[in-house]
Amino acid sequence: MTPAPIAVALDAPDLETAARWASLVTPHVSTVKVGLELYLRYGPDVVASVRGASGVQVFLDLKLHDIPATVAGAARAVARLRPDFLTVHATGGEAMIRAAVEAAPDVRIAAVTVLTSLGEEDLGRMGLAGPASDAVRRLAALAVGAGARALVCSPQEAAAVRAEVGPSITLITPGVRPAGSAAQDQARVATPEQALQAGADLLVIGRPITGAPDPGAAAAAIAAALRRRAAG
Repeated sequence: MTPAPIAVALDAPDLETAARWASLVTPHVSTVKVGLELYLRYGPDVVASVRGASGVQVFLDLKLHDIPATVAGAARAVARLRPDFLTVHATGGEAMIRAAVEAAPDVRIAAVTVLTSLGEEDLGRMGLAGPASDAVRRLAALAVGAGARALVCSPQEAAAVRAEVGPSITLITPGVRPAGSAAQDQARVATPEQALQAGADLLVIGRPITGAPDPGAAAAAIAAALRRRAAG
């Protein structure tokens, strides 16, 4: 059975918990996501621990954002861990994104457009013109022009981004919540079915799976619902 296009966010309190969650969900999902907190606490070892023997895709979500030379050095350093995806902030600009792409040619550089925790008022205060969808679209075009092969955007902007960048770019959508789940600290959210319908390729889901009494069963249930939708 093909794993569902879900990246489970392993925002765990310790390495053992992250590895256990990964082992429980990998029969059902294609990808596990290692975020900044876990990576800073345990370093490169965390990637091997969550990958295990399964060969599951690893999404290294470090959101690099610095001058091009620094980002190139950081991307080169983590490329040896063989992550499938590595995030950088699109707001770092074309030269920075290109530096990451050139430093890690075997890794899909995923440019983060506008964080899903930000709403319209936040963007206005930050000086990003226009509604979120316009800001996301501009940043997406900039990032793809600089060589990014993946983009991170909210499900609410996925359709507009897909129209902007075409079919070959991987769209990754955080802010995905199964029906009935709390939005928590996400401002722009959608259900897994809505995100796929909008054009997403990979859905980032964390607490609705990892906070469940049985993360493996929660992942299996969401994967089954997506398969039913695809079959229907």
